[in-house]
Amino acid sequence: MRYVAFRVHYMVSSKLGFHKSKFPTSPDSKTFITFEDWRNNTPIFFFDGKENIPLTAKESEALKIRFRENKQGTFTFFSSKKHDLGATYNWIVNPSTGYKYDITKHWSDIEDLSSEAGDIKYVWEKARFSYLYDIIRHDYHNDSDQAAFVFSEIDNFIKSNPINLGPNYKCSQEISLRILNWTFALYYYKNSEFLTPERFDSIMNSIYWQLHHVYNNINFSRIAVRNNHAITETLMLYISGLLFPFIPETKKWSRQGKKWFEQEVNYQIYDDGTFLQFSMNYHRVAVQLLTWGIRLSQLHNDTFTKAVYEKAKKSLDFLEASQDPVSKQLPNYGSNDGALFFKLTDDDYRDYQSQLDDLRAVLGGTVRQNSESQCWYGLQNLKVDSTRKDGIFSFRESGYDIIQEEDVKTFLRCGSYKDRPFQADNLHLDLWANGINYIWDVGSYLYNTDEKTVNYFVGTPGHNTVSVNGENQMLKGNRFIWYNWIKEAQSSVTEEEDRYIFKGTIQAFKHIGKRQHTRTVTKFKGKLEWHIEDEISPLKEEDTMIQYWNVNPIVADKIAVKAFDDKNKELIAKEDTLWYSVYYGVKTPSIRTSFETTAPKIKTIITILT
Repeated sequence: MRYVAFRVHYMVSSKLGFHKSKFPTSPDSKTFITFEDWRNNTPIFFFDGKENIPLTAKESEALKIRFRENKQGTFTFFSSKKHDLGATYNWIVNPSTGYKYDITKHWSDIEDLSSEAGDIKYVWEKARFSYLYDIIRHDYHNDSDQAAFVFSEIDNFIKSNPINLGPNYKCSQEISLRILNWTFALYYYKNSEFLTPERFDSIMNSIYWQLHHVYNNINFSRIAVRNNHAITETLMLYISGLLFPFIPETKKWSRQGKKWFEQEVNYQIYDDGTFLQFSMNYHRVAVQLLTWGIRLSQLHNDTFTKAVYEKAKKSLDFLEASQDPVSKQLPNYGSNDGALFFKLTDDDYRDYQSQLDDLRAVLGGTVRQNSESQCWYGLQNLKVDSTRKDGIFSFRESGYDIIQEEDVKTFLRCGSYKDRPFQADNLHLDLWANGINYIWDVGSYLYNTDEKTVNYFVGTPGHNTVSVNGENQMLKGNRFIWYNWIKEAQSSVTEEEDRYIFKGTIQAFKHIGKRQHTRTVTKFKGKLEWHIEDEISPLKEEDTMIQYWNVNPIVADKIAVKAFDDKNKELIAKEDTLWYSVYYGVKTPSIRTSFETTAPKIKTIITILT
């Protein structure tokens, strides 16, 4: 009811124009501190100018390529696809559709869902300024002063995007990220001749009004959204008091932001370390934000509530249990928009190791392996502890069960929902061996695309589980909405002398008549062999049970899948070439093997051939 009441009030306020008075478009310019006073008394950050970073410069060809592309106007969107924006890009054109937003419109009048405009995330991507990390790292490793270019980019954004006008003020999380990334650049180039008093005043005025926007719109993310957006925005408000104490309002904003940040972390990260968005990538977003928050709080001799540190540590435990020890990747599980806010290494986006190690280093001074990124946080003399454990890892609150045998991983999910589900993927099974994801999750592709494509990626058929009559386990609503949440789910994993046995049960398919799906998975020790038994109860006379397996096509010839009904009759496999999306907005072919039967049980044997 709180959510519904807020959404109604928020919509009415927008329609009546109240947001236009609350978020002014031609505000007075603000000056808080002289440039010289700031430069001489800069609040503590991860480092104090480019001259004081504890990192040995090392050339990187990959970094040089990305740097040259950025300077020429070509940017990598969502950690994968390149878009040539040109040298005169004006920040409000969607490069995937060519649609140009109206920069004279107040942000509250901008539609974020439009078939004509396309996915607004394509407009936001450059405007969050995460590409500055490639520029700054190239500057450092190649002794190449890029201050003029970086500040010209910031100047251009400020001039082209008047306060509270256009699409780049629509989302407070994007605003928060922009401030964080500008701040990183300000500290790196604090002693540069290109950071002039006039430029400093312009940037600080923009930062002030962007912070003002975040604070005055914070309840939208805290009530209506309640996910990583809220963590990002509340963290930005907390940090505002540490890094911009000369702005009078930040005392209040920081105090409130800290309280809200602590509440969001404690609420969104469950007691077992899993995350309410049921997404590996969004959990990494939370990890990066925790790294910023905890590190800056340490440097400013401040502390959070005990729960923040406990949830941060448990997050690491869960993500490392889910991580493939060879490739350092995690299952392509849950919503994935390509977010990697602070890219401080050359590692591929799918490699989670440096981000996990950054938080591990901040919490306890240890890492699994040394990385450049820890140096950017001002961390040195870290102890390397590469110890990893095998065995069973169960996370009951969200229903994840993981069996790790050296370089072989069996990953399953069987969980009920107390927070909004993002996909109908219960009893999904992911199989990894020797760094290869053989049986995989197909990803989430795009949030704003046609209904059929969305349903494939987020629906039950896009996961390695079972459907009745091709239906999803829950009823799909508009955009991110699901109805008939799965509320009853239980699972367990037991170990015997020669095998591990998983058993999970869910109550699902309420919109077509409630059905129980029970899945048993037997993993034989020392063998790349899995026996799966699926049962639907009741399976009506007119029903068809469909079992789906999404197969990595690169190693399809190394996978044998056979299925049998309850009378031990072998079922005929149906093979389709469909889609897999590991990066947002990019899809590549994937093979889906499916089996259909009117019997209530399917017994399947999956073997990986060596």
